[in-house]
Amino acid sequence: MKALDRDRRVTVVPYQKDGVPASAGLSVEDCERAAWAFEPGDEPGRPRRRWRGAGAINASLAVALGTRLPLAFYELPIVGPLQHRAYDFVAANRGKLPGDKPYCKQHPDECR
Repeated sequence: MKALDRDRRVTVVPYQKDGVPASAGLSVEDCERAAWAFEPGDEPGRPRRRWRGAGAINASLAVALGTRLPLAFYELPIVGPLQHRAYDFVAANRGKLPGDKPYCKQHPDECR
């Protein structure tokens, strides 16, 4: 996300940090199951809009790239459900996939 978000419009926060799930009105279990994205509201902890899973990825991409296209594509009748199925498959198998070192392994002092 950092590479795509040249204007630093997206703030990525690991749910493992103390108080993060509660500050977003979510449980730890919600966060373990899927990524979440929020459009800030007028009051802290009360987002104007929020997305889960594939929707969160598309919303984050839309903001990072400065275009609504990822969300518009996601909102097409067949596309959203297909993306959610793909997201759920990847989420269920994320430990088996190559990628970054988990946040808590990089920053053990910041995790519960």
